[in-house]
Amino acid sequence: MEFQPLTSPSLKKLFVSQIERMILSGELQPGTQLPAERELAEQMGVSRPVVNAGITEMASKGFLEIRPRKGVFVTDYRRTGSLATLISIMEYNGGLLPQREIRSLLEVHLAIEGLSLQRAISEMSDEDTESLQEKLDELEASTTPEEVAARCYAFDHAVSCMSGNSITPLLVNSFKQPSMSLWAEYGRKHGVELLKEHRNRIMDYIRRRDGKAALAYLRSVYDDTIEGAHQIYRER
Repeated sequence: MEFQPLTSPSLKKLFVSQIERMILSGELQPGTQLPAERELAEQMGVSRPVVNAGITEMASKGFLEIRPRKGVFVTDYRRTGSLATLISIMEYNGGLLPQREIRSLLEVHLAIEGLSLQRAISEMSDEDTESLQEKLDELEASTTPEEVAARCYAFDHAVSCMSGNSITPLLVNSFKQPSMSLWAEYGRKHGVELLKEHRNRIMDYIRRRDGKAALAYLRSVYDDTIEGAHQIYRER
C-alpha cells in the first residue's frame, strides 16, 4: 500500500480562496473597491507579492478588474468570467453548480453534443465505431459514480473528435471538469446504470447510422435531466 504525500495550499491559493468566497457569497458586491495591496497584505498577514499574484489571478478569472492609478474593483463575474470562473463557483458550492448554472450548462452541453453526434454519425468509419465501442466497454466496467462520469466524458469527447468539426472537441474538453462533476452527481442520485444505458442507446443509433433518432433521444435525456424525473439539482 502506497500513501501520497500531503501538501498544504500556498498562501496565494488561500488568499484567492478567501476573496473569491467573499465575492461569491455576496459579501463583496460588484463595484466594490478593494483596499490597497499594502493594506490587504497587513490585514491578511501575507506579503505584498502574494496579494499581487492573487489579484492578478482573480482578474484573469473575471472576479476583479485592475484599473491603473485607480485601484482594484470587484466585477460582475457573470459578465466578465470564463470557464475558470465556473470552476471557482463549483468549488465554492461543494463541487457542483447552483441550479441556474446547472441548467445553463446542460443546455450548452446539448447544443455541442447534438452537433457532434449528428456529424459523427455521418462521418465516422467502421474503425471509428469500433474505437468508440472500446470506450463503451471501459464505461461498462466502471462502478463508482466518479469512474463512470470520467468514462462518460471520454465517450462524449471521442464522439466529438469523430465529428469532423475541429472546434467541438476543444469545447467539450473545456467543459471536462464541470461535465464530470455533473455526471458523477447524476450517478449518485439516480444510479450509474442509467448513465451507462444512455451511452449504450446512443451507440445503438450510431451503429445504425440513425442521426435523427440519436438526436431525438439525446434531447429527451437532457430534457429529463433539466426538467423531468432525473434532475441533478441539489436540495437547498
